[in-house]
Amino acid sequence: MKDIKVIVATHKKYKMPSDSMYLPVHVGKALGNCELGYQPDNVGDNISEKNPWYCELTGLYWAWKNVQADYIGLAHYRRHFCIEKNGARDEADKIDNVLTLEQASKILEKTDVILSKKRQYYIETIYSHYKHTMYVEPLDETRKILKEKYPEYLKEFDKLHKATSAHMFNMFIMKKEILNDYCTWLFDILFELEKRIDVSKYDEFHARFFGRISELLLNVWINKNNIKYTEVNVIDIEKVNWVKKITSFLMAKFVGKKYEKSF
Repeated sequence: MKDIKVIVATHKKYKMPSDSMYLPVHVGKALGNCELGYQPDNVGDNISEKNPWYCELTGLYWAWKNVQADYIGLAHYRRHFCIEKNGARDEADKIDNVLTLEQASKILEKTDVILSKKRQYYIETIYSHYKHTMYVEPLDETRKILKEKYPEYLKEFDKLHKATSAHMFNMFIMKKEILNDYCTWLFDILFELEKRIDVSKYDEFHARFFGRISELLLNVWINKNNIKYTEVNVIDIEKVNWVKKITSFLMAKFVGKKYEKSF
């Protein structure tokens, strides 16, 4: 078996996978006194206090700086990798169906990175979807940062204006040396973005743009560096309200109503 550790970012008590590969991490622990009994993200080298804006990325930063493993990954308490969805109906069944250490080890024999299967947007591009559903200023500022600091990535970033699919959710499992390169690049960009954009002008939901932009930057980095990867299914542990999700998507695209919450 490979030495793999996948952190499960969470801000609340939740049923977690029993497989030894998974490490539940209490993200944003620096902001409150509640005890979940999980690994806190505010020990060692950390950015736990940035969680209201960086979301699961405070867990990723903690893992990058503090976890010793040959492969490191990120999943969410309500969203996991799985090989076969097999019709699991309730949360307990779905948790028991997540990717195992044995399965991940076999996949990583032939690839360097595991990513989520691409999400298809069909009727609009990745950039236009972001512009319709979120405030686009931080994303446009990110392009400026790339132009200044990492111009070799600009061409790949601009493909977001035409692409209609992408690996989303900030979910992956990577070789530690690849993760180090990625996180060094990613957090340098995000920390610079934090200097340039005043998060206080956005409400609580829209101030979390660092996490959302990093979803897109993962694609930019993977593609630019020709990283070899294998796609794996993602399973939602909680039931998705597709009617509300699709309605909100159409309202954003055709009426200009920004998203107000996650789905």
